[in-house]
Amino acid sequence: MDEQNISPEESLQIITGMIGKAKSNFARGGSFYFLLWGSFIALADFGHFGLMKFTDYNHPYIVWLLVIPAVIITIIYSIRKAGKRTVVPSSFDRIYGKLWWAIFACIIMVLVFMSNLNYQTTPVILLFSAVGTYVTGEVLRFRPLIFGGLALALCAVVAFLVPIEFQYLIAGIGMCVGYLIPGYLLKKGE
Repeated sequence: MDEQNISPEESLQIITGMIGKAKSNFARGGSFYFLLWGSFIALADFGHFGLMKFTDYNHPYIVWLLVIPAVIITIIYSIRKAGKRTVVPSSFDRIYGKLWWAIFACIIMVLVFMSNLNYQTTPVILLFSAVGTYVTGEVLRFRPLIFGGLALALCAVVAFLVPIEFQYLIAGIGMCVGYLIPGYLLKKGE
């Protein structure tokens, strides 16, 4: 088919097909990441909040060591998934990968410079998570992820307005609403 002779209807069909393929590719494993990271981060947030608010333990940040197994699980899962890949990644798949790697790099940068932010990193990290979730939901046209991204953004605003110990509570709620609920709904559709 000559590209110059494509009708608007055929062009729309091609775009719709690409979105459908991306949605199908993402649904085959995308829920895993939302469920994994939503679970680990929500547990760490709630644990940090509980230790800060209800105990006199001097190192409540210790719960963030939970991120180490999450990183290891993510790497192993990604390597295995890449090895089993029978579908050629679409341009949308590559965009998702680059988007989430960029967000990860930004979060690492925030954590490296957290002392410059007076250790108030939670609202900023929530914003990065909101952007990734919202964009993923918009591209996939999957409303639970769109609403999840908006919920994370709202939690970021609230977190900017509350004392630091409550930021962890807000972030834990944000992870449940923004990652876990859409992740389960995405998995249900796989």
